[in-house]
Amino acid sequence: MARGHLLGIAAALLVGLVVGPGAIAAEPVDDGPGRWTVERAAAWQKAQPWLVGCNYMPSTAINQLEMFQADSFDPETIDRELGYAEDLGFTSIRVFLHDLLWEQDRDGFLDRCEQLLAIADRHDIKVMFVLFDSCWHPEPRLGPQPAPLPHVHNSGWVQSPGVPALRDPEATARLRAYVTGVVRHFAADPRVVVWDIWNEPDNFDGGAAKRPGLEPKDKPALVNALLSQAFAWAREAEPSQPLTSGVWRDSDNIDRLDDCKRIQLANSDVISFHSYGDPPSLDRCLTNLATYGRPLLCTEFMARPNGSVFDPHLRMLRDHGVAAYCWGFVNGKSQTIYPWDSWTKSYDGPPPVWFHDIIEPDGTPFRQDEVDFIRDVTGKR
Repeated sequence: MARGHLLGIAAALLVGLVVGPGAIAAEPVDDGPGRWTVERAAAWQKAQPWLVGCNYMPSTAINQLEMFQADSFDPETIDRELGYAEDLGFTSIRVFLHDLLWEQDRDGFLDRCEQLLAIADRHDIKVMFVLFDSCWHPEPRLGPQPAPLPHVHNSGWVQSPGVPALRDPEATARLRAYVTGVVRHFAADPRVVVWDIWNEPDNFDGGAAKRPGLEPKDKPALVNALLSQAFAWAREAEPSQPLTSGVWRDSDNIDRLDDCKRIQLANSDVISFHSYGDPPSLDRCLTNLATYGRPLLCTEFMARPNGSVFDPHLRMLRDHGVAAYCWGFVNGKSQTIYPWDSWTKSYDGPPPVWFHDIIEPDGTPFRQDEVDFIRDVTGKR
């Protein structure tokens, strides 16, 4: 039996004594190459503030490309909106990058990443960069991005890498250069707090329902073949920050791991997950994932109609010492105030209850009591 397997079992047993009988028997995982020890991961967590914040996209951008391309990069809006985040007590944001930005203009792209980090740092906010993402449109294109589809959740979001790159073995060298290049550039930068290697890697047709037939049936297998490589590429750059990739589908279910979860958990220095369910669902995630004995980061939560709300979820995450990143922040071109079912159901105006997001572009809250609660939990009130 591999040493990592034995350590995983030991950690599960040890933490199981703390979290109690509610925890399920987690399937142990072998340590991936270069994975941090449990002790190093714990030391990293101890050195951080409570990481609380949001998945951030400026209100003027529809996707990752529009956020970072030279013609549409908007530092004034970013500065204003991260001021709102600071006022709520947020200490971190999760930001999605894209491999095509590296291919288009690597020096300019890195410079704009530097600008984002400088703005965030002025607001005492650390950044988690996401390198790849399997959600929404599978055929990303550089240049001017499309206008939002009316009343549709995240209608312009694009996958990275796109399906053409997933299908092309010759694209691997380019993807490797992107990962190693970006991670190496910021490997010692304290403003970057975590590297999220791949968002929802096995998401199939997530958000592409209005454009059917664009994703191959074997897409999850194509992604799994690259996922462990992507972790290895990031390790080549010797980052001082931990690596992770969040489990999301049935995120509380770890007694029998599928191939994707096994790769994610085996290679993640810190364990991240998504939870869009009610309080008992979140509690199961916290209890079960704690059995791996590593710091936990909830990198997506908060979908009001689903029962995933700030009160009590944010307090639950804080009380468990778990990093907390809600989805969305400012109502803008991403249109994530609309629910997921807007991909297949027609809406003619804003829903009475926003699905995601917290404030309008001028800083007006969707719900004042919600903002007051966030400030209470973060200590800003």
